[in-house]
Amino acid sequence: MKVFVTGVCGQLGHDVINELISRGYEAVGSDIAPSYNGIENDSPASECEYVSLDITDREAVFSVLNKYKPDAVIHCAAWTAVDLAEDEENIKKVEAVNSLGTKYIAEASKEIDCKMLYISTDYVFDGQGETPWQPDCKDYNPLSVYGRTKLEGEKAVSSILEKYFIVRIAWVFGLNGKNFIKTMLNVGKKYDTVRVVKDQIGTPTYTLDLSRLLVDMAESEKYGYYHATNEGGYISWYDFTCEIFRQAGYSTKVVPVTTAEYGLSKAVRPFNSRLDKSKLTENGFKPLPDWKDALCRYLKAL
Repeated sequence: MKVFVTGVCGQLGHDVINELISRGYEAVGSDIAPSYNGIENDSPASECEYVSLDITDREAVFSVLNKYKPDAVIHCAAWTAVDLAEDEENIKKVEAVNSLGTKYIAEASKEIDCKMLYISTDYVFDGQGETPWQPDCKDYNPLSVYGRTKLEGEKAVSSILEKYFIVRIAWVFGLNGKNFIKTMLNVGKKYDTVRVVKDQIGTPTYTLDLSRLLVDMAESEKYGYYHATNEGGYISWYDFTCEIFRQAGYSTKVVPVTTAEYGLSKAVRPFNSRLDKSKLTENGFKPLPDWKDALCRYLKAL
């Protein structure tokens, strides 16, 4: 199996490439950078074939995918700077990457008859209530530019292709990039006390664990919508921070606050990011490990 992976300079794409190579598959990585610039330059990701690709360039997308003719495309590239996406000068860029770029990849995938895995987000929902979101739920109501453009990407994939996986994730962390854990570790070193929101609920997703699931999916034909975060129940960002500091051996005090008390950000965050993952086991896929176990492994790997 030959797999083309977008966004390999990011957290997830980096781990997906490594997982593919570890299983003996032919993997081609792409990103907008002129050359691979991951932090782990001795990893398999830095040794695989790499092509610089601007996914907002339709002609380039068709040219590259027709050249490599992969059996599957795992589309990890996205604009993920949620607050910056709200700035007026960035909205067109976000739309070009998350909406149009995804549409171009779906169209090119259809032309060469390959399956596509699209990584989406809990932000496509409005985050209201306390009921976990089902993967096949169509009650979309994104509250941010990021959520809206990722939903537009979902709709493009599902309308253009028959052989597709749309995998929604949340609270992502991995070695090859910035994330909440790294931020909290840095803040915890500098300050005796930190304030963290307690009323936004979800579950973290370790890219190393997710990459294994995505390759499992690419090996299958069990297409459709899925939710994939680590197991271990639903928690708040406050709960997550407490466990980060506990495992890291920090004595930093964590003060729980509401989103309103913390202060509004540019982008509206969903309060309810509970994603129901039961469809994974129903279709024979192995769930991701417990998030506390994932955190432990991640901290050891830093």
